[in-house]
Formats: sequence, C-alpha cells, structure tokens
Amino acid sequence: MSILNSVKNSKHGTYPFRYWEVDKPLSEEMINELYNAKLDDPTAHNIEYDGTRAIDGGDGKLREGDKSGGKALKFRCFVSKENEKNYPEILKLVKELQTKETYQAIGSLIGKDLSNAFVRVEICCDRKGFWLKPHCDIKEKLMSSMLFVNRNNESEELGTDFYNEKMEKVYTVPYKDNYGYMFTTDENSWHGLEKKEIKDERRCLQVNYVTFPTDYPVEK
Repeated sequence: MSILNSVKNSKHGTYPFRYWEVDKPLSEEMINELYNAKLDDPTAHNIEYDGTRAIDGGDGKLREGDKSGGKALKFRCFVSKENEKNYPEILKLVKELQTKETYQAIGSLIGKDLSNAFVRVEICCDRKGFWLKPHCDIKEKLMSSMLFVNRNNESEELGTDFYNEKMEKVYTVPYKDNYGYMFTTDENSWHGLEKKEIKDERRCLQVNYVTFPTDYPVEK
C-alpha cells in the first residue's frame, strides 16, 4: 500500500487536537531497510537521553553553544542526496511525498498549502531510556508524521502520547507495526513520549513537510 492510499483511508481524531492515523503506509522492503539502518546507541557512549532527539553532541549541557547539535556520533539519520543510495526503498516514499497528487491530498486533509514545501524524512531508532518531553513542533513543520514499525514485540504503549492544554496525557497512538499518524502543528498540538520501558528498540520513520530547504522539494 502507498502512503497516499493510507492517507485516503486514514482514521480522523479531533481530541486533544486534529490528527489522522494511517495503517500500512510502508512496503515490506521499506520496513526491512528501516530495521537494517545502522545508528549509534547513546547508552553505549554514556549519553543519557534528555527529552529531545538532538543528542548527537552529548548531553544537553555539553551542547551549549554548539549550533550544529554535534556531529561526532550518528544518532540521527536524515535521508539526503548524500546517503539516499543506502535507502533506495525509503527514497521511493520520499519521491511519492514529492508528487503533486500526494502533497495536495495531504494538504487538503490538514488544511495547509504544501505547494512550496520540502520533504524531510528521518530514520529513528530509540533505545532504552528514550523519552520526549511534551512539545509543539516548530511552525516550519507544516505536516508532522511518525510511521511505526514493531517487529520485536515491543509494547503498543510506546506510541506517541498526546496531551491536552493542562499537560495531561489523554491519548497514545498505538505503537503497532506499519502504523502511524500525522497532524499539522499548532499552539495546542502537544505531544511527546512518557518514560516507558523499551526492551530493545523503537524504530520509526519521521516524515515532515517543512518550509525550509531540504534536498527534496515538492513537484510544481
């Protein structure tokens, strides 16, 4: 199934903010590629998660003044022209997201004009101890999406947590295999990940349409 078909068959939720859950957005080949991607384990380097994904340079206090976020270790992996040859199947997803048919369908759903957007895709491998403090995405993210893969019998509770304005957790998108969600950021789209047990790893694909340039502009 393509991402477009998944979007067209998505399940819409409205609380605590508008979101859409998508089923089977990835092909088997994409899932295999996602699982085979090599990313460093922060715990192996005595680096503790700080409630963000920007830990490449170490703990937060070690990154003060480092605008790059740190380059020494590879805890984050954004698909780019530089490494796309390593991810030919995930690149197919990127190219589908670039097409006018796909971004217009998603834009119509979330109420955003994506005609000048860029696609950004990140391969994520969250290890033991990972958590995300409640946050709203930056306004430059026109569409935010996480696509989960769960082939290691991890708990479905490892999905993203949604919060109301009182910072009370009100819903968890289930961490099911080949499942995920998307939404458009606003001042009330609070989400994160509570501190939960990750037995092995939490693999997922973060997908965004953004306003800043990446290697993958949408079609005109």
